[in-house]
Amino acid sequence: MTSDLPDLGLLLDVDGPIASPLTRSIAIPSIAEDLVTLANAGVPIVFNTGRSDQFLQGEVVGPLVDGGLSPEARVFGVCEKGAVWFRITPAGVGDLSIDETLLVPASLTAAIDELVTARFTDSMFFDRTKRTMVSVEQRTDVASDDYLAIQPVFDRAVLDLCRTFDIGVVWRTDEQPASDGRVLLRIDPSIISTDIESVRVGKDLGAERALALVAATGHVPRTWRTVGDSRSDYAMAEWLHTERYDVAHLDVRPAEGVPVTRYPVLTADPDVTNDAAGAVFLRRWTQHIVDGSPLPADLPY
Repeated sequence: MTSDLPDLGLLLDVDGPIASPLTRSIAIPSIAEDLVTLANAGVPIVFNTGRSDQFLQGEVVGPLVDGGLSPEARVFGVCEKGAVWFRITPAGVGDLSIDETLLVPASLTAAIDELVTARFTDSMFFDRTKRTMVSVEQRTDVASDDYLAIQPVFDRAVLDLCRTFDIGVVWRTDEQPASDGRVLLRIDPSIISTDIESVRVGKDLGAERALALVAATGHVPRTWRTVGDSRSDYAMAEWLHTERYDVAHLDVRPAEGVPVTRYPVLTADPDVTNDAAGAVFLRRWTQHIVDGSPLPADLPY
């Protein structure tokens, strides 16, 4: 560790641990307050999300700026699972970097847009803020059970479109190569959306981008906490562990199943999930940083 900076970095999924999966916004005020306190104290914070930069600008950046984010704070957004990245400052979202090699083909994007309009507008909508991937999301006025019942029907329809366009794709365990044998895209469902994305993106690519952003702006902590609400979010901690960082992963929705890992996995009380669990741990970490004490080596930190 250099100077007096805390030896802690945070790599955070947004939907679930930060933004409520119901309101799709920061619904617990202490979350924004603690994020600002940590960032202003020198803790680098990176939002590693499948969301777009416009979503972060509208739902996450505003509360941080309004909460007094300092110009020296190192806060970043890595969006669309590693395809878009930028710094967050008191002025908002900075200059965007976009990896255009990760774009979904425009013809398929247009066909999925038409598919949603023709068959699925009662339950979902086409996210027009994405720059590299395609995302179709549950309408907020639709019950979760109703959406999850229709989601596989939509996913299979996208699989059929990929076959029509001769684009290799994988969906869960179903791999459908193109005629040239390649698989370029992934159909990735979550509890509120389906992403159609390059097979090269993921929370591990997002973690790699995140550490590069932190390294370009100063001290890189050896201790990291990653936070997510799905099995795919574990890829952040896996990447950090492989790179020999001291990492523990907070799973705010462990009912999906906690895998066997090579690093500690943190969970809150069983009845505390999603952003409520994220708020509990952010407050714990903030208290330690404010006190100037290192995180305890033992769980649950």
